[in-house]
Amino acid sequence: MPPSPPPLSPPARRRRFRAGAVGAALAVVASTVSAVPVAPALAEPVAYEDYCAPAGCLDILPPGQNGSATLVEILGHQVFGTRPAYSSSQLDMYDELVHQYDNLTEERLDEFFQDATFGVGDAGVDREYRPREDVTITRDARHGIPHIEGTTREGTMFGAGYAAGEDRLFLMDVLRRVGRGELTSFAGGAEGNRGLEQDLWATAPYTEEDKQAQIDRVADSGERGAQALADVDSYLEGVNAYIAESDKGRYFPGEYVLTGHKNAITNAGEIEPFTPTDVVGIAAMVGGIFGGGGGGEVQSAIVLANFQDRYGAEEGLELWRAWRMENDPEASVSVDGEFPYSQTPDDPVGEVIPDAGSVEPYDIVHDEYGSAASDASVAAAESVSDEEVPGADAPTVDDLTEEQRAELEEMAEEGDLSAAEGIFDDGVLPEGFLDPRGMSNALLVSGEHTESGNPVAVMGPQTGYFSPQLLMLQELQGPGISARGASFAGVSFYVQMGRGVDYAWSATSAGQDITDTFAVELCETDGSAPTTSSRSYVNASGDCVDFESLSVSNDWTPTIADQTPEGGYTLTSLRSDYGLVRSFATVDGAPVAFTELRSTYMREVDSILGFQRFNDPDEITSAESFTEAAGDIGYAFNWHYVDDEDIAFINSGSNPMRIEGTNPNLPIDASSSAGWSGWDPATNEADYHPKEDHPQQINPDYIVNWNNKPAQGYTSGWSTGSVHRNDLLDARVSGLIGEGHRFTTASLTATMMEAGVADLRAEQVLPLLLEVIDSEEVDDPELAATVDSLRAWVDGGALRREPHRDAGYYDHADAIRVLDAWWPILVRAQFEPGLGEDLFTQITRAASVDESPARNGHVGSAFQYGWWSYVDKDLRTVLDREVDGTLGDQAYCGEGDLGDCRTVLLDSLAQAAAVPAGEVYPGDGNCSAGDQLCADTVIHQSVGGIDMWPIHWQNRPTYQLVYEFSGGR
Repeated sequence: MPPSPPPLSPPARRRRFRAGAVGAALAVVASTVSAVPVAPALAEPVAYEDYCAPAGCLDILPPGQNGSATLVEILGHQVFGTRPAYSSSQLDMYDELVHQYDNLTEERLDEFFQDATFGVGDAGVDREYRPREDVTITRDARHGIPHIEGTTREGTMFGAGYAAGEDRLFLMDVLRRVGRGELTSFAGGAEGNRGLEQDLWATAPYTEEDKQAQIDRVADSGERGAQALADVDSYLEGVNAYIAESDKGRYFPGEYVLTGHKNAITNAGEIEPFTPTDVVGIAAMVGGIFGGGGGGEVQSAIVLANFQDRYGAEEGLELWRAWRMENDPEASVSVDGEFPYSQTPDDPVGEVIPDAGSVEPYDIVHDEYGSAASDASVAAAESVSDEEVPGADAPTVDDLTEEQRAELEEMAEEGDLSAAEGIFDDGVLPEGFLDPRGMSNALLVSGEHTESGNPVAVMGPQTGYFSPQLLMLQELQGPGISARGASFAGVSFYVQMGRGVDYAWSATSAGQDITDTFAVELCETDGSAPTTSSRSYVNASGDCVDFESLSVSNDWTPTIADQTPEGGYTLTSLRSDYGLVRSFATVDGAPVAFTELRSTYMREVDSILGFQRFNDPDEITSAESFTEAAGDIGYAFNWHYVDDEDIAFINSGSNPMRIEGTNPNLPIDASSSAGWSGWDPATNEADYHPKEDHPQQINPDYIVNWNNKPAQGYTSGWSTGSVHRNDLLDARVSGLIGEGHRFTTASLTATMMEAGVADLRAEQVLPLLLEVIDSEEVDDPELAATVDSLRAWVDGGALRREPHRDAGYYDHADAIRVLDAWWPILVRAQFEPGLGEDLFTQITRAASVDESPARNGHVGSAFQYGWWSYVDKDLRTVLDREVDGTLGDQAYCGEGDLGDCRTVLLDSLAQAAAVPAGEVYPGDGNCSAGDQLCADTVIHQSVGGIDMWPIHWQNRPTYQLVYEFSGGR
């Protein structure tokens, strides 16, 4: 058993308001949200051996470390524009790089990144405290990062949990409620909350027994599994200790009051302690968003059927394969070699195509009442708010005048919380949060091409923008663990991306196919004829059984934070041996259910073993040992590694071995011989491809990845072809190497940043469009001027960037407006006449047409999915250029005639040029109609009571690491 905690003194550096019930209840944090109790005795500091090169260990995670706020701090933010210390200290640094990357030097990197060497370094100590005798937490004075040092492993894990509670408690609670499918009953019935919990319950519903079984299996798997469970238990002890202390001291997050779970005056109510099964739920949510892949086979089948209806069975199949682009020879890849996986077999068996028009999506929502039934919700803001979000110079509550602090106290004493009314009316997390998307990038250059002779890496995950951030920074030092970096809130017992003693690592979402769709025969247990309304199926043993119903009921009432009227519903997912039901249909007239089976379903926590190994300095001693450890990660990620000698790439994931003849790119007949080798329906365990089958490479000249195809042969999703946003990285890095450039951490960072403000369409496709147009002179003067503006933008670098900070407009703003308007018009004009309206529409449902920043909802990430490859290949065909992997034997633009194609382009361009800015950028609650720059801006979604200011658009990792090591063990 760990030692008992030492006696605790009153919370330090925390202002109390004047005596009285509210004054005692609402303590204000002066320098950090948690106001941690400080133990009287401190452990001796430890000097760490560090192998970072000068300007070689840096990272950044906006907006800031402090992700918690008391009720008074939330009121202070809403009334006086205050913001808790360290809650936004990294946001301006992060944003400034967009404006300052030109001629960037190593000496200036610390203006845009923080020091990531071990210990607090030159930042100095803000606070040092011991939540119990065997762990010391030291927070630096610059950003408040917790540096956790344990004399025992249990203490280290306890400290990690305690720090997580300090920095992310309410967010952690939100995430576990999402994992339980209970977000609305916790945070309110806003439409965004409803959509999010419905998405999760449709893809990863679990009973508590399911979650516990996963924990038990990992714990019983061996020494590392047992250690992992012990680590989680100690971590949760720390989380729950902080909950108990903050509850007793009344400095818990104020959102608990605003959502009705705590009473600010009496302190009545409960903050529920965390359990190991909560960790499973959070892991399932995080893994499903960032580490999933595959699915969508029903829509692929519908597209195939439409191709065959239009062109006949044989030609339709060939065209479908061409448009599907599962292994396009021109696709951007990250490593050399061919790694066959998930390919369509030559002689498939068990393929299923639904009957036309028969697919009926299964709706998991039942028994709605109140606002859920009437679809009533708080009206969303239709106009831009006049209130300006405070910027980087916002004061803390402690900086306010005595009169202002007294005003906040009086508001709380009198129960006047009107300033915080409706802060969650749109939901605590955005609807669509769980939608699969491409994220993250990495640039690694071998020592052969660097100034120092040591490898250089700039990399990180793109996890969206939230306040507080989903990730949190920490340093962990203890027996068997030495790491610093980022972890998702609620599962931060290990660093998930960051650095060890003399190595660093990061991940990008890979998205390979680990999810298959099965067509399951419906039946009736009484032997009567089934229909698509039947809720029984033929299981893996051939018996007719009912689908298992996994249900959760949610009820909500209005609160200060979310004023959605009273309502509720029950969510019911249907589970079969073959996975979760997504739709019903008929196949050759017979009723079926289409189910999706993910290889990591019921195995959400298995990846804990890989992360544990990443953090162990005795385990990771080389690129080879790192790639070996990555084999324990079941989720679909691309892992990138750097030390003082090596760079490496390896793809991870529980890739099921499919039985010969199985086509994973279309629905599979569950009663056929197709499926997964060695599959056990009771546990969802199967035979998996071994590590050597995964794309991997050690020490190429360079590695770049932006969620692109890892290697040839490794089947990709729709439209993964000749143009991909990874080309923005690859062209720059390979070009500089070809010119003999010797990279530094600064020059590689600048390379990343320039790619992060480039418009993929303008850089990679617009030159071809202009080439077709320039085959003759443009007669119309206005149209000629538009063409000239587009050409000037391309010649200027095709960037979406202000000429200087706070300019309020882009360079080449009108050309950007024209292309934003033109792209969807162009795609339709180029392809719909040849494909026909129905087929064109179905393809757009499988492969989205555009993902420009303004169309993507202020999330930063852009240009991952779109028709760029289709447009590129078709135009090169029209221009009689070599195309490896055509879209069939025909060209679509102008039916292949250059002159007719030119007419299509000019007509659609003229139409786009006439679209006013107010229609291209229609405005929202954050931006006025026509405000191009604002439409692109990155806006942090508030998951608590503290908002952030918008920042310049940048297509860039949320958490970013810059690493170069000059030595090693």
